[in-house]
Amino acid sequence: MPERRLINPPELFPPPGFSHVAVATGQRLVFVAGQVALAPDFSVIGEGDLAVQTRAAMESVGIALRAAGSGWDDVVRRTIYTVAPTEFEVIARAIAEVTGESADPPQTIIGVTGLALPQLMIEIEVTALLN
Repeated sequence: MPERRLINPPELFPPPGFSHVAVATGQRLVFVAGQVALAPDFSVIGEGDLAVQTRAAMESVGIALRAAGSGWDDVVRRTIYTVAPTEFEVIARAIAEVTGESADPPQTIIGVTGLALPQLMIEIEVTALLN
């Protein structure tokens, strides 16, 4: 049975909205491509609003995880690309609104100068265990 164990060594700073380490056991992984704030009709959701775009991207990640037979508690890595990397508190709050009580996996936030469309502010990809 796949398992995810999150570790936050006391010698490291307390991670706000992520974990420092994930130990994953299991034989199969799910790799979810970067998701952005695009509706099924390809229109941008929440133009100019990082929180709305973050929630929309995370909702799309959730749809992809469920389609693969996985879920939030199976995520072992999250990578965030954003034009607003210093707004990590806004990003963390929006992520928590979507993931609920699930413990946060290791995460990296990468500042970028742009994404696929100029109106997009954030793109989120994850790696998860497959049950």
